Amino acid sequence: MRLTRLILLVLLLMPACAYAQSAQTPTEVIENLHSALLETMRNAEALGAQGRYDALAPVLRRSYDFPRMASVAAGSHWTAMSDPEKSAVIDAFARFSIANYASRFDGYSGEAFEIVGQRQGPRGSELVETRIIRGNGEAIPVTYVMTDRNGSWQIIDVLLDKSISELALRRSEYAKVLSDGGPARLAQILNEKAEGMLKGPA
Repeated sequence: MRLTRLILLVLLLMPACAYAQSAQTPTEVIENLHSALLETMRNAEALGAQGRYDALAPVLRRSYDFPRMASVAAGSHWTAMSDPEKSAVIDAFARFSIANYASRFDGYSGEAFEIVGQRQGPRGSELVETRIIRGNGEAIPVTYVMTDRNGSWQIIDVLLDKSISELALRRSEYAKVLSDGGPARLAQILNEKAEGMLKGPA
């Protein structure tokens, strides 16, 4: 009887312990993202473009809700897509997004990342306000819009200068492509852009 109770107690505690170890606040997610970016930037030349992609891919896939972002960027076209088409667009969107990071953060010149604060956003979201401090002291405001997905906080949009939605820009850009060529064409373009960034200057 005691053994049965002990087993039940262990089974009850295991999920709680696992959740306590893995769950992160929105701010902690961004702190980990910043750490990965700085590490990659400091080793950018040795890594090269593909190496930076490989180093950033795991943390970016944890930090960003790429499936939701792809669906929002596709707009009304999303509901008309088949499951394979959705999967292809999500994969291409994620690949393009990671390649974009690998291309942008291609060196280190004394940059720093600063978290300004966290506040509630619309519809249950949390906004993590940050600044990228360039080597010359210039500060660039970047706000991460985050939602809780199955117990994990993930980024669903990035606001530049506190107002310019990167996802809204993508949606506007993708609308014509989807209207003219459909999801296959969008996935093709995103993959080609990703490939181009990874083959560009290291």
